[in-house]
Amino acid sequence: MSSTSLRILNRPIVNILNDHLIDYPTPININYMWNFGSLAGIFLGVQILTGIFLAMHYTPHVDLAFLSVEHIMRDVNNGWLIRYLHANGASMFFLVVYVHVGRGIYYGSYQKPREFVWMVGVVVLILMMATAFMGYVLPWGQMSFWAATVITNLFSAFPIVGEPIVAWLWGGFSVDNATLNRFFSFHYLLPFLIAGAVVVHIAVLHQQGSNNPLGINGNVDKIPFYPYLIFKDLFSWVAFFVMYIAFVCFAPNYLGHSDNYIEANAMVTPAHIVPEWYFLPFYAILRSIPHKLGGVIAMFAALLILLALPYTGTSEVRSSSFRPLHRIIFWILVLDLLCIRLDWRMCS
Repeated sequence: MSSTSLRILNRPIVNILNDHLIDYPTPININYMWNFGSLAGIFLGVQILTGIFLAMHYTPHVDLAFLSVEHIMRDVNNGWLIRYLHANGASMFFLVVYVHVGRGIYYGSYQKPREFVWMVGVVVLILMMATAFMGYVLPWGQMSFWAATVITNLFSAFPIVGEPIVAWLWGGFSVDNATLNRFFSFHYLLPFLIAGAVVVHIAVLHQQGSNNPLGINGNVDKIPFYPYLIFKDLFSWVAFFVMYIAFVCFAPNYLGHSDNYIEANAMVTPAHIVPEWYFLPFYAILRSIPHKLGGVIAMFAALLILLALPYTGTSEVRSSSFRPLHRIIFWILVLDLLCIRLDWRMCS
């Protein structure tokens, strides 16, 4: 193929990169809260890469899964680093996505004309949660096994369809080898589906344009993404990765649970069955309602209600900067989430 043909083929790719990374018009007044979107994309890449390397050495079998994780940690060159990057990367991924979602709620980024952008983002969050839950089961430790048993059993609360769903998730009559194989397959495949949804999310966002802290029409006072915003993003990337690497190197198990270093035993129930920190708000909702079906419905509704925000939030004013009551309620919600996290740390 001639050099002229190669230039013709490469031109559309160059134009796409230029339109989305160089000349993309961005509101001049956006702050550092807008950097968490790009951070989420970076951590998605980290999770996919480290997950691929871990899958090379992991064995999805109930008799070998726990041992294969120990093999990765002890025998594979830099296996401990890859595993800790993946485990703590999941926490960092959820942290930046939660901040990203919170920023969208605070500044009204879900309102017209960005309804579809918001809804695709919520779908990404739901897929993240499914992927993270299945990944938590894979080490086949005590907390992994019992979390899988408890959470999958929740679907049995639904009348008629509940029991078939549980049987399909288990692949049998209990959490066993078939369950582990299914979870491993889904955990490996779903991140690529998430990546596809992220591409759609970014494409639609760039079609509608970014929101801004004032929540007003930002068709004027825009600047190119490069060099102004790209260097602003780079500062956030470096700062956040310093914290990330600090966890990986100095406190790799701080965000996890020590019971997961005990091999799964169906005959011994842990004293406290708790999920990872990023599931705690939903787990708190589940436990706060005595009725099983009511708790399950409330837990899922707390997530699915985000999809309805573009149609329920009809205020003419977008940004909470100009909505005092909305701002107070928002920070009460944030404080509530922090209290749930602190209460879990004290109990564990």
